[in-house]
Amino acid sequence: MTLKRSTTLTTLALAAALALAGCATGGTEESTTPATETPSATSSATGSASASASGPAPALGEPIAAEHNEADVMFAQMMIPHHEQAVQMSEILLAKDRVPEEVRDLAERVRDTQAPEIERMNAMLAAWEAPATADPDQAGHGGHGSGMVDEQGMNWLREAEEGPEAARLYLEQMTAHHEGAVEMARDQVADGQNPQAVALAEDVVAAQEAEIDEMEQMLRQLPTGS
Repeated sequence: MTLKRSTTLTTLALAAALALAGCATGGTEESTTPATETPSATSSATGSASASASGPAPALGEPIAAEHNEADVMFAQMMIPHHEQAVQMSEILLAKDRVPEEVRDLAERVRDTQAPEIERMNAMLAAWEAPATADPDQAGHGGHGSGMVDEQGMNWLREAEEGPEAARLYLEQMTAHHEGAVEMARDQVADGQNPQAVALAEDVVAAQEAEIDEMEQMLRQLPTGS
């Protein structure tokens, strides 16, 4: 009886030990599994928070950073009407006949490049909850008066004869217009804080300086007569 009872107790003790070992192993697996899933869940939550805090996205689909300063706001407020006039000037020229093909191509490029940039800057102002137009007192500091064509100049372009005459006037006006935009964009690169606004300003400088060189060459090649 004593030997049988001793054997039974030994068997029970071994079974208990194996059960405890199994529980310990199971606990390790449970603690490991969530650890492998946590980065994914954390990433998803972070992405959702970032998307909701970033506001409207610009045309390229990149979220607009919330950080900005007064220079960023002023750049967008001033550059929007500046770009709008460039688009308007281009459309006036494109409605005319006998415009040299290279000048027509440039006008199309100005229109097709600057129209989406207007949308991006409007989205920036909306994301920052800033007004679409600048304070009139601030607008005098270079603002959209920089290189802008006055109403008389716009009428000259509207009334210009078709062909080389209209092309020459467009190129002369747009060269000065681009020079004003480059000046505004350089100020933004120096003073801005928002990364998207600064990047846009850098794009404006690079693209419009290249177009200034292109337009000056076109002007030299245009015939003097109509």
